[in-house]
Order: sequence, then structure tokens, then C-alpha cells
Amino acid sequence: MPKLPSISGRKTIRCLNRLGFIIVRQRGSHVYMQREAATVTIPLHDPIKKTTLKSILNQTGISLEDFLENL
Repeated sequence: MPKLPSISGRKTIRCLNRLGFIIVRQRGSHVYMQREAATVTIPLHDPIKKTTLKSILNQTGISLEDFLENL
């Protein structure tokens, strides 16, 4: 299994956009994205902590391999 990358919040949003998520709203430095029933909050930090990225992937139900393919 590949390691989690160290990427920014904007790159994460771009990747999730390619996977079908849309931006619902933004409040300060946090962007809320949604696809069907899955809603996730993405911080606009550079870089996102690896534990936060792991939590985002768990909430969205996206595998790490799919995420890395769409970066």
C-alpha cells in the first residue's frame, strides 16, 4: 500500500472534484464538499496533516489508490 502524500488542501479539493464531489460551501479556511450522502470538510492548509487526509479518505469512502490516480 502506498504512503499518504503530503499535499495542500487545494490539490485535495481538485482531486475530490474529479471523483464527483462538488463544493457546497466555504466558511473561512474550510471547504465543505458533498457527493450523494457523503459530506466532508477540507481545510485549506498547506500541507494537510496526514492524519487529516486519512480521515478525509475514510469519510468519503475513497481508497488511497483511487485518490492517488486522480491527483
